[in-house]
Amino acid sequence: MAILVLLMGLNLYAQPEEKITIGHIDKIDSKVLGEEREVWVYVPEGPSNDVFSKPRYPVVYLLDGDGHFFSVVGMIRQLSSINGNTICPKMIVVGIPNTNRIRDLTPIKGKSDDPYGNPAMTAASGGGKNFMAFIEQELMPHIESSYPTAPYRMFIGHSLGGLMVVNAFLYNTKLFNSYVAIDPSMWWGGRQLLNEMKESKIDKKFDGKSFYLGIANTMPPGMQIEQVRPSKNSKTEHIRSILELDDYFKENAGKYLRYKGKYYNEDSHGSVPLISEYDALRFFFSFYRLNLYPPDYIDPNSQILQKIVTHYESVSNEFGYEVKPEEGYINGLARQFLNTKQMKKAEQFFQLNVNNYPKSYHAYDSLGDYYEEAGNKEQAVESYKTALKLNKNATTSKEKLEKLQNK
Repeated sequence: MAILVLLMGLNLYAQPEEKITIGHIDKIDSKVLGEEREVWVYVPEGPSNDVFSKPRYPVVYLLDGDGHFFSVVGMIRQLSSINGNTICPKMIVVGIPNTNRIRDLTPIKGKSDDPYGNPAMTAASGGGKNFMAFIEQELMPHIESSYPTAPYRMFIGHSLGGLMVVNAFLYNTKLFNSYVAIDPSMWWGGRQLLNEMKESKIDKKFDGKSFYLGIANTMPPGMQIEQVRPSKNSKTEHIRSILELDDYFKENAGKYLRYKGKYYNEDSHGSVPLISEYDALRFFFSFYRLNLYPPDYIDPNSQILQKIVTHYESVSNEFGYEVKPEEGYINGLARQFLNTKQMKKAEQFFQLNVNNYPKSYHAYDSLGDYYEEAGNKEQAVESYKTALKLNKNATTSKEKLEKLQNK
């Protein structure tokens, strides 16, 4: 009997179940790298009616994708949509797993006297230029031809990946709009990239760019941050080199570059990515959040429509391209006002969707619902007819139209 119960229990937990997935794997036959590369891609899930408005999304390119993909996707989903959050935009995430990390994430050869290197690392290093060519010439065209991308790109890297982010910022400036370097290995190659960065000038070519630098506590136990800069201890070389980079940015960012660097006293080199990425998103998209309050929805004299229109005009100005409120979001507000008999506001919001998404049959179908509720049969009929012109398979619009015409 005990064996039977055990077998029943094993059978219970062995039943096949549907899996929760947050992305999928694309494969690229890279001519530049001479190998097949996998990339992990997440595309935001939108409300079903947003398929008609065809939203497009900024793209995050994430190094060490096999290590950070799940946390970054989860964080962006949380900040962009969960609980109604609009702290950052919904974004496509492209995680780039490693095949040869030392080769790809080092823009130059290592030095024999690098404090944290070894001969094997030095021998394998220095392929970063080819790796960036792969990203620019093969990966980006693939993503932009396969997915609904907007013209905004973010680049995130940790440790040697952070080194590559700094290198891209200096030498591939046009590729990305924002850069997140997390505890970057600025000591690599005898500090060559750090020295090149310090000798550069942040001028007009960096105009509109944003950079976030996360700094972990990698000091020996008992040491304080104030003691690091004058230290000659080889064990502090990692954090000293990053602090010098932070000093350079703070002194030179000026009017062209939005910069923020933050030291995380409670985080190690391994734990700092998550909190740095969170703070970077809050920093980059400080303009993005739409703040509406209960009176905006209830007070008949509130200027909620104007608030939303003005907000998205400001967001568009920040991004450098037009950003419209999602069709599903505006439709939800319109329905809310329709249900509470705020008819003028309902009409304004339904009409806003029609103006923003003139090829969306759903927008016209919803506008028809408003006119029908308002007792305007003629306008309702015209709206349903337009919906059917845009989508002849819109059965609900057809049923509503026939019902109205038979009255």
